[in-house]
Amino acid sequence: MRLLETDPGVWVATGEASTGRLAPADLAAARGRPAWRARQILQGRALLRGLLAEVAPDAADEPIVAGHNGKPVLAGRFRPGISISHDGEHTVVAVAPGRRVGVDVQVPPRHVGRSMVRRCAAPYTNHLYRMPAPLRLTAFTEIWTVQEACVKTDGTGIGGRPWSIDVPPHLDRGDWRALRWRKVRDLIDVPVACAWEATP
Repeated sequence: MRLLETDPGVWVATGEASTGRLAPADLAAARGRPAWRARQILQGRALLRGLLAEVAPDAADEPIVAGHNGKPVLAGRFRPGISISHDGEHTVVAVAPGRRVGVDVQVPPRHVGRSMVRRCAAPYTNHLYRMPAPLRLTAFTEIWTVQEACVKTDGTGIGGRPWSIDVPPHLDRGDWRALRWRKVRDLIDVPVACAWEATP
């Protein structure tokens, strides 16, 4: 497991984690799912429990349940904010004791249409299209991961209109409403972003 403190008290982790900490409810959450989805669920929960054991040990064994809009939350007495994201073979988790948190990981696509770039990054469309295609796809994906992390933290999901969140491609950190966000470049070789409540 590789972990990074993106802001004081806000942790993001990726990599492999021991499945030894999985609770019976974690195994039950994966039961009956397609094999690929069961692997994702178990990897995400093992990684989350590993990160909790490092940064919020009192919460490491708390039950994980679906909260508002399906966002995972801890149901026990100790309730730090948690978030889990998957894309392809990549799994990333976040923990923020005492505050809401959201994390998103995305593998850059092979193509993004101009209309999608305009929808998600309207003020920066011309800037993005001056970049070589591989760099543009990565920069666009970084913008989208920030937008997704913000609405995950906010608990609004797609209803929060993530594409309307202004994320300048040249900034690594910023604010949206009462949240702070960061493009996490020091953890993994695909775009990751984390967002969290500015104050608990």
